[in-house]
Amino acid sequence: MLDLSLRIGELLLASGEAAEDVEAAMLGIAHAYRLDHCEPQVTFTLISISHQPSLIDPPVTADRVVRRRTSDYTRLAAVYELVADITAEQVTVNDAYRRLAEIRRNRHPYPVWLMSAATGLLAGAASFLVGGRIDSTAWLVFVSAFTTAVVGDRLASAIARRGLPEFYQFVIAAMPAALCGILLSFNELHLRGSVVITGGLFALLPGRAMVAAVQDGLTGFYITAAARLLEVMYLIAGIIIGVMLVLYVGVNYNARLRPDESLGGTTSPPIQLVAAMVLALAFAMLLQTDRRSLPMVVINAAIGWSTYGVLTNNAGISPIVATGLAAGLVGLFGQLLARYRAASALPYVTAAIGPLMPGSALYLGMLAFAQGHAASGLVSASRAVALALALAIGVNLGGEVARLFLKNPGASDRDTPHALIPRRAAKRTRGF
Repeated sequence: MLDLSLRIGELLLASGEAAEDVEAAMLGIAHAYRLDHCEPQVTFTLISISHQPSLIDPPVTADRVVRRRTSDYTRLAAVYELVADITAEQVTVNDAYRRLAEIRRNRHPYPVWLMSAATGLLAGAASFLVGGRIDSTAWLVFVSAFTTAVVGDRLASAIARRGLPEFYQFVIAAMPAALCGILLSFNELHLRGSVVITGGLFALLPGRAMVAAVQDGLTGFYITAAARLLEVMYLIAGIIIGVMLVLYVGVNYNARLRPDESLGGTTSPPIQLVAAMVLALAFAMLLQTDRRSLPMVVINAAIGWSTYGVLTNNAGISPIVATGLAAGLVGLFGQLLARYRAASALPYVTAAIGPLMPGSALYLGMLAFAQGHAASGLVSASRAVALALALAIGVNLGGEVARLFLKNPGASDRDTPHALIPRRAAKRTRGF
């Protein structure tokens, strides 16, 4: 029973689930099999659980190391369904092991070629999102962003098979879009090379890890939050190094990059809304989201982007505040959808916040540093950090608002009063 809870917790944590929800799932499994005196402990790379039968008996402790992390939300949904059946006391331990083995053996829902195409589609949609308009060269920019993103994805996959760490994969994956943007800036067709570079950044930014890191910090899991934030910093550093190397060479050769190209504003809201929905769809496919959940993800992304557009364009609110409010709505509706389907909120939230990622601010900061404008670079970099924090905190706050008014999942009538009593201190469990 302890081993089963550990294996399920390992899959949840490896899929990007928050440490608090992993602990809640492990406690729910132990409680379903009548192991009431259990203490799970979740960190970034190690999961343990301890059971003490009585005050005079020594505790039994087991642990597992999380070595491999995946972005398969179809598998995550299957694990949540298994946890729901276990906590409803409908599955024996042997049956749970068999279902868990089947979940591990299941293949990804999308083939490799479709994943590469989704990477290109994400970057291409981002080019319309940040470009803000359709003109005579917009489709050429789209094709450029699509092609460079696919090339970067294939190069990263090639070096991944050689066993290089993920940091170097991000360095290599970021280079083709930056190189293409530099080459486009040397023409007289006004192909907007900055838009191509920004679109490539949208395809690489680690939004899933960033949201999980902030959520762990806000709920009291500081060790896991620090480790996840460090992971995000390394991945973003890889992106910055890959882009900066190319930008520095291009600027020295007088590349005519225009920062305002990646700040199209809301010149064409319908086009940008469609682009945001396509971006979220491609992002959801990259996260291996179940096909049945894709329409809800796209709708949630449309809600978030529409809210952001109305707040910034019509209400004149700061983009940072607007990002936080829009992300709060995304988190709220994502939590509601998750409760309705008794599943994780990650598939409905992570991809939906893709259009709100601070790709433009990050690019502007790198370009300013490459051009020798350190002050402007620091301002843009600080703005990117503020947007990222507003995004992550907004998502978490939206989920917490939903939990305030929803009954704990899996709580029956006889145990509802007990289930609704939160644990004192920063860490609390909601149960399943």
